[in-house]
Amino acid sequence: MRFKTGEIEGVVFNKLFKNVDERGYLIETFRLDTLPEGLAPQMSYVSYTEPGVGRGPHEHELQTDCFAFIGPGNFKLYLWDNRKNSSTYENKMIVFSGEDNPLFVIVPAGVVHGYKNVSKTVRGMVLNYPDALYRGEGKKQPVDEIRHEDRGDEFFEDFVK
Repeated sequence: MRFKTGEIEGVVFNKLFKNVDERGYLIETFRLDTLPEGLAPQMSYVSYTEPGVGRGPHEHELQTDCFAFIGPGNFKLYLWDNRKNSSTYENKMIVFSGEDNPLFVIVPAGVVHGYKNVSKTVRGMVLNYPDALYRGEGKKQPVDEIRHEDRGDEFFEDFVK
């Protein structure tokens, strides 16, 4: 597959702002009144990634991910449109996000994604608010994840180069 640089239909980037005062700062990661219509996060989780380490790439058949990159740490986020019916099929984006560029990123189903902690010494944190429960209600369903990192395919090769 030949990837071309360009925007990806349905991927949303919202700049996040630090509300700073003498106590520190507060960041609103998302608000229901600013999400696309019909998008309803169902759970949240936090992941920490060691410096220089990547997660992914993978994609979901049904799930939309809503990532908040706010720090600590900075990340290089990779996105590839793998939806054959999309007007941006085979487009690729790379975006820097995290402590230096806080972003809320909506990644629709079918968009392959992975991120690397590009910080030199800081364990990086990412929040996710997916619109589906991991393994479904009561954790009784199969995981909705196509793990390209296990396949060593063109997405993985592009991610590790």
